[in-house]
Amino acid sequence: MYLRHGAFSYLPELTDDEIAAQVRYGLLNGWPISIEFTDDPHPRNIYWEMWGLPLFDLDEPDGVISEINACRATFPNHYVRVLAYDATLGRQTTAMQFLVQRPEEEPGFYLARTEGSDRRQSYSVQSYAAQAPAGRRYARD
Repeated sequence: MYLRHGAFSYLPELTDDEIAAQVRYGLLNGWPISIEFTDDPHPRNIYWEMWGLPLFDLDEPDGVISEINACRATFPNHYVRVLAYDATLGRQTTAMQFLVQRPEEEPGFYLARTEGSDRRQSYSVQSYAAQAPAGRRYARD
């Protein structure tokens, strides 16, 4: 299982230099950057934990890269993503988001089928990782 999430998800993992280039692009467009992490990557889980506050008024990506590395060091077995927000339309709009870290082993998802009345079937996607308690979903034995 290889989670496809955000921009660049079908490319090989981004290097730190490539991440810095994308952050620089966001900063040049005036987009505040934020860093988020999770151990539950369900496709509908859009609200991840925020690492610190959004990074406003930066000119260079060095500050963002240092925060990304701090988040990676604190949560080595979590997904970490970078988001850039565009507020030009008067509301917070995600202009760009991409993963900068993923666990070494991704357990994947399964399709759960539920039978209803009149033989109706409904389906849902559930993460194997969510079967373990939060904080221990990617723990090494």
